[in-house]
Amino acid sequence: MTDADTGSTTASGADWHAWQESWDRQQEWYMPDREDRFRIMLDMVEALAGPAPRVLDLACGTGTITARLLARFPDATSTGVDLDPALLAIAEGTFAGDERVGLVTADLKDPDWPSRLPHRSYDAVLTATALHWLHSEPLTALYGQIAGLVRDGGVFMNADHMIDEATPRINAAERAQRHARMDEARKGGALDWAEWWQVAGRDPVLAAPTARRFEIYGEHADGDMPSATWHARVLREQGFGEARPVWCSPSDALVLAVK
Repeated sequence: MTDADTGSTTASGADWHAWQESWDRQQEWYMPDREDRFRIMLDMVEALAGPAPRVLDLACGTGTITARLLARFPDATSTGVDLDPALLAIAEGTFAGDERVGLVTADLKDPDWPSRLPHRSYDAVLTATALHWLHSEPLTALYGQIAGLVRDGGVFMNADHMIDEATPRINAAERAQRHARMDEARKGGALDWAEWWQVAGRDPVLAAPTARRFEIYGEHADGDMPSATWHARVLREQGFGEARPVWCSPSDALVLAVK
């Protein structure tokens, strides 16, 4: 990893803070309001689960949610679960030695994935910009599994792309504006998804896990991305007592469900 790409190289071979910053910048190119959803997510964790929650960071990636959780709630604990070996490598480097954090490698499409977790219940299950690659049927099944992991009174929150197909003109206008702004940001040197992974693939520490990542996933593919109304309805059907959006942008939403 070089200064021009993502930051300086440490004696151990990787500057994990620089990789986190680089990941954040790449994601913010797609979602300039990314931090807004995290702020509301943690506000609602505090309101419904308190300041010291046991959290499951679902499809945790580099540990974006966990980092913000612990910065705000030092007495919280987090279990991150993901299948991506490259993003998990960054998370492992970032949280090495922090007893509040555990990381689990598991495939959310495997019906037995909850058995790999260290706890049978959580105060909060949180996820962001990850589950849109699932189609509706496996996502419905996953929501049922999540309902089984959230304690009574606990919460689940999913912040993701949620498209309302009933508003095609609004959707088209938002998409055109967003892509125009993304084009401007590219002129300032912003990396897109594919370019970020090219940088990771050239790094001495991340090259091997990045290669394994593409063996597992192939190229990035999206699922159905149904509306926030669909997510709220399915969450209630799968065992949550209440569910509704608590934040939205023109293209994304944060849906909160209470057990």
